[in-house]
Amino acid sequence: MRELALVTALARAGFEDYVVYERDGAWTFAGGALATVTLDATHVRVRGVIESDTEWSGSPGAALQSALDSLPLTAWRAYGTVHFGFSNLLTGLSLRGAAAPAGELVRLIVPRTEVRIAPGEVTMRGEEQERVREILAAPVTHGTPEPQPIDVRVDGASYRERVAQAVKEIRQGQYQKVILSRTVRVPYEADLVATYEVGRRANTPARSFVLRLGGAAAAGFSPEIVATVDTAGEVTTQPLAGTRAFGRGAAQDAAARAELESNPKEVFEHAVSVRTSQAELRRVCRPGSVRVGDFMGIKERGSVQHLASLVSGTLAEGRTAWDALEAVFPAVTASGIPKRESLDAIARMDEARGLYSGAVVTAASDGSLDAALVLRAVYQEDGVTWLRAGAGIVADSTPERELEETCEKLSSVAPYVVPA
Repeated sequence: MRELALVTALARAGFEDYVVYERDGAWTFAGGALATVTLDATHVRVRGVIESDTEWSGSPGAALQSALDSLPLTAWRAYGTVHFGFSNLLTGLSLRGAAAPAGELVRLIVPRTEVRIAPGEVTMRGEEQERVREILAAPVTHGTPEPQPIDVRVDGASYRERVAQAVKEIRQGQYQKVILSRTVRVPYEADLVATYEVGRRANTPARSFVLRLGGAAAAGFSPEIVATVDTAGEVTTQPLAGTRAFGRGAAQDAAARAELESNPKEVFEHAVSVRTSQAELRRVCRPGSVRVGDFMGIKERGSVQHLASLVSGTLAEGRTAWDALEAVFPAVTASGIPKRESLDAIARMDEARGLYSGAVVTAASDGSLDAALVLRAVYQEDGVTWLRAGAGIVADSTPERELEETCEKLSSVAPYVVPA
C-alpha cells in the first residue's frame, strides 16, 4: 500500500500539528496551522491569519461556521476533532444541573500544507511544496515496525458491574439502550504513526486517521461515519449496531454472521438505532427526503462484523452541514436511546470520554463536511497511551457477552500497537 507509506512519511516529517485522514481510498495530509479554530463551552477562538475571541450562545455549530467564514481565505478546508462532550452543548441534550463541560471541545486547523495521495496521483496546495516533494521522494529509512500486543481482558469485573446496573435501569424503563465503555491502559509510550501504519494494513475501516493537535494525539480505524454532507446538501449517516467477531476463519465468520442476522437482541438494537437516525435527520432535512438504504447489511470492520444501514436526506433550505452534524451528534451507536437519558447514564457510569466516540472532521468552504466516528483507536496525551471500546446495552444484554464484545472491538487495535 504505497499511499499509506507516503502519507505516514509526511506524518513523521515534524509538522507541529497535523491530521491524516483517509476516505474512499485516498489519503489527505493536512500539516501546520495557517489558522486554528477552537471552541469550548463559552467561547470560540481563532488564531493565525486573524485573531479573535468571541463568546457564543445558541448553536455551537453556527459559532464554528461563523468563525470559519470570518477567515480571510478562499476555498479553505479545515481538519480537526470534536470531543464527545460537544453533545453537552446541544439543545435538548445538555444534562439538567450538570456543569458546563470543561476544556476545549473542538479544534480545527486550516493547514499551511495540504497533500492528497490517491492511487497513481499526488496533488499539493499551500506552502512547503518543495519540502513535500523531497519527503515523498526519499527512500524509507525505518524498518518494519514491531508491535507489542496489549492484553484486552484486564479489569473486566468493574465493566460487568456497570453493564448489570444499566440492564437494571433499562428494565425499569429509564432508557432503551446505552453504550458503556472501558479503558485499557497501554503500559508503554506508543509510536502512533507506526501503530497506524501497521494497524491500517490489518483493518478495513470506513475512514482512518492519525493526528496530533494541541498536544494530544490519536490514531484509529473508524468503522462508521457520523455524517457526510456533499456540496448539494445531501447528508448521510451510517448507524452500525449489532456486532460479532470476524477474522476467525471462513466457517466461524459465516456462522457468526448468520447468528448476528437472526439474533433478536442484535436486530432490535440495530432497528432502534436506524429509527433514531431517521428522526434526527428529519429535523434538518426537507420533508419526505429522509430514506434508508442497504438496511441491515453487513460491514466487516477489522476484527468484528456489524449490522449496518445508511440513512440519508436532503438538507432543508437554510440548513448547513454543521446543523446536520449537530442533529446526529453524538452518534446513536456511541451514546444510546433516548439520547438525553443515555447521556445521563454515561455521565454516571463511564469516565470522561474526551475524543473517544466523538469525531474526526473535515469541512470546506463549499459547504461539505465529513465526520468519522472515533472508535477502534489508540489515544495519547501527557505521556499516557490508552485504548477504549464499548458495547450497546439493551434489556436482553448480559455482562459477559458485552465484555466479550469490547474485547472483540479492542482486537482491531490492540495487536498492532508499536512501542516508541
